[in-house]
Amino acid sequence: MKNFALIGAAGYIAPRHLKAIKDTNNNLIAALDKFDSVGIMDSYFPNADFFVEFERFDRHIEKLKRKGTMLDYVSICTPNYLHDSHIRMALRSGADAICEKPLVLNPWNVDALADIEKESGQKIYTILQLRLHPSIIALKQKIANGPKDKVYDVDLTYITSRGNWYDISWKGEEAKSGGIATNIGVHFYDMLSWIFGKVTANQVHLREKNKAAGYLEFNQARVRWFLSIDENDLPKVIRKKNQRTYRSITVNNEELEFSTGFTELHTQSYQEILKGNGFGLLDAKQSINIVHNIRNSDIIPIGEKHPFVKFK
Repeated sequence: MKNFALIGAAGYIAPRHLKAIKDTNNNLIAALDKFDSVGIMDSYFPNADFFVEFERFDRHIEKLKRKGTMLDYVSICTPNYLHDSHIRMALRSGADAICEKPLVLNPWNVDALADIEKESGQKIYTILQLRLHPSIIALKQKIANGPKDKVYDVDLTYITSRGNWYDISWKGEEAKSGGIATNIGVHFYDMLSWIFGKVTANQVHLREKNKAAGYLEFNQARVRWFLSIDENDLPKVIRKKNQRTYRSITVNNEELEFSTGFTELHTQSYQEILKGNGFGLLDAKQSINIVHNIRNSDIIPIGEKHPFVKFK
């Protein structure tokens, strides 16, 4: 049984990590969040110590270590801009880090963490759950078994409606979240990189606070993408059903079905990490490069636009 700590226990994604720790028969010994709405912990680890101040949490971990209770992993579910700092804390504590996406906001953060990982002898893992989805695995195998020189046409559309709270939270601040493409798109870019190879072109056609769109070329794909949190972008048929999320990936006009099968992917991720097979810094780097370039590139008013984009 391994000992875990969790940073960001009150966050949206934390219950999936709590469940994964429980499902893999491990123990949560401490958790941290500046917000104290963490009653969900009672369903998994009611005896875990909880802190709302980082300094007391850090001191507690150090005290446990001196008494012989070693921390094996720190799970990190905090706002994106804090991931780098909390990963460092985990490694300093002698634990491996398991961090939600995006691992970091900038490519140079990956390089700096690689140095610290080497110095500490600990490992940094990230959650890239789409790589474990059966439909995505099947697509990767199909592409790998197909002609090596074939280039596929891909359309990626992801609209997940968010209310007014989003702009007020850290997610609405680009400096903290990385913006729309980073916050809700990075795992899609990772999936595309994993399947279709290296990026050879990256154009941005639209970049606003609540939506973004552009065009990516990989070794084996031409990708038009559109991401939005604006419910007005939902297709009419989706709105008529009173649904607030629309997700679509087509490959050569053939729809990829992956609307289900997500519920256990965090647990599967933990199972692989515990076996030493988790995804690390190098796995995450290309998607971090992609979102960094999207965030900092000039808007191009022409090109292979996504159907949801109307050029002015």
